[in-house]
Amino acid sequence: MLRKLYDWTMEKAQHRHAERWLAAISFVESSFFPIPPHPLLGLMCLANPKKAVRYALITTIASVIGGLFGYMIGYFLYDTIGQWLIASLGLQEAFPKAACYLKEFDVEVILVAGSTPVPFKLLTITAGFIHMALVPFVLASIAGRGLIFMTVGILFRLFGAPIKTFIDRYLGWVTATFVVLVVAGFVAISLIGHGDGEGGHACDSATSVAAT
Repeated sequence: MLRKLYDWTMEKAQHRHAERWLAAISFVESSFFPIPPHPLLGLMCLANPKKAVRYALITTIASVIGGLFGYMIGYFLYDTIGQWLIASLGLQEAFPKAACYLKEFDVEVILVAGSTPVPFKLLTITAGFIHMALVPFVLASIAGRGLIFMTVGILFRLFGAPIKTFIDRYLGWVTATFVVLVVAGFVAISLIGHGDGEGGHACDSATSVAAT
């Protein structure tokens, strides 16, 4: 079943509108959509390694623009849309902690969220809500998103055939590893600030937040 799904997705990854779908998913994932663009990016790079860097660039640009959209939701529409989105994604407990850490560590938090499986949408909406400075937000988003997506693109461009051979042979293990990474990202968000009492950070116990 997994192999059939893999083959079917590989076929779709070569579709003439695949780049549009990649851009669309990358955009919405940074602001409100729960499914990350990483699987589609990886499969498109597998299907056509010569265009891997192009695909990675499309993903990066669309993701950063989507992040700006998430920022605007947090900045202008948190009470009407942002709060509902955070709750729908199950991130309401992580939101005040994320806001606290953003206020204190600023760009560093965006960099970490942008280059790891942590749900980027949480940080984009939160950054807008706390009125984080826009230019540092954009630059950190470019750096963080670019790091993870362009690394994928460059690796596939340089080692596309060996990587495809490896994935074809160990598809089950690769899929399991990716699922673990995604779940780990959500767990990391759910545990943001869960410290050990006295040794924890002040943001560890944050339960509410107000815009600045």
